[in-house]
Amino acid sequence: MVISILPPPQPVQATRKLEDDSDEEDVLVDNDMDGDVEMDGPAKRSRQSRKLVTPGEIITDDTRWMRGHGTYIKDPSTIVSSVSGTLVKTNRLLSVQTLAPLAPYVPEIGDMVIGRIIEVQSKRWKVDINASLSATLMLSSINLPGGILRRRTNADELQIRTFFSEGDLLVAEVQQLYQDGMASLHTRSMKFGKLRNGWFFKVPAGGILRSKSHVWTISAAGGAGDIDVLLGVNGYLWISKRSETMGPVDSMRTDEVSEELYSSKNEYITPKLRREIARLGNCVKAIVSEGYRVDEGLLNAVYEATCELIIDYEEDVEVGPDWASTVVSNGLQRLGR
Repeated sequence: MVISILPPPQPVQATRKLEDDSDEEDVLVDNDMDGDVEMDGPAKRSRQSRKLVTPGEIITDDTRWMRGHGTYIKDPSTIVSSVSGTLVKTNRLLSVQTLAPLAPYVPEIGDMVIGRIIEVQSKRWKVDINASLSATLMLSSINLPGGILRRRTNADELQIRTFFSEGDLLVAEVQQLYQDGMASLHTRSMKFGKLRNGWFFKVPAGGILRSKSHVWTISAAGGAGDIDVLLGVNGYLWISKRSETMGPVDSMRTDEVSEELYSSKNEYITPKLRREIARLGNCVKAIVSEGYRVDEGLLNAVYEATCELIIDYEEDVEVGPDWASTVVSNGLQRLGR
């Protein structure tokens, strides 16, 4: 039997002829934008492919349109795309919504996010929050040791690396969004700050359910101790040993802030507690792999289900390919879903 491989069908483009008979060039019609936005030169495209634009691509030179997110003005009348994404029209506002692989998380004011410091500047830090643009954390947006409420001076700028340096993990809140979509963070509340004594990992941004509580404490099985769980809306998670003195989830007054809050030295974690931290992380991965979003109730129920399946911690337990579906279904039954 002969197998023939055929090329994919080519999309049919709707065209119209120019009114000038001297020019035989076909002009592509775009009904999606009601014919108001004309792409220049090679940027002209059909309705099917017109939805996507690339960086540097001229969107329109019509002065009736206003630029939105994901665009910039090249000259007084030309709007150009600054990112790859979908062209969105809102009345007379043109914006480009970035593609999901490039922007897995879109910041919103009030979101609790977990990030990593990627750059230290004179008065600010650049923070990776799993978005298309790095976030900024200003020196004036953190609490100084000693609970000192004052203006930041040159001496504070010289000591900026004593608070956060490259590679440090932190939990913060989105305070402000700039015009280009960049987020500005703050850690003024005592539930925010530097992270240590735990495990950091990532899940898809949509895998975290927005809820009232993204921070809570779980009593680990087998008397291992207490574990803090932080679910960042941006898809970054942190599971750590419960701090007995001070930490991001402790309720402290501003005047109790000490230099230990910015310490990068990890405490000793017992093997039992490390095992339970790893178990909680695997429960999160199991929930996401089954297509559910993680929240406090579901994670607690799945963790309890795994504790029932594995009773003897001294023996090696073989985990089958259906382990994730088993523990997640057991957890959903506990919640009555």
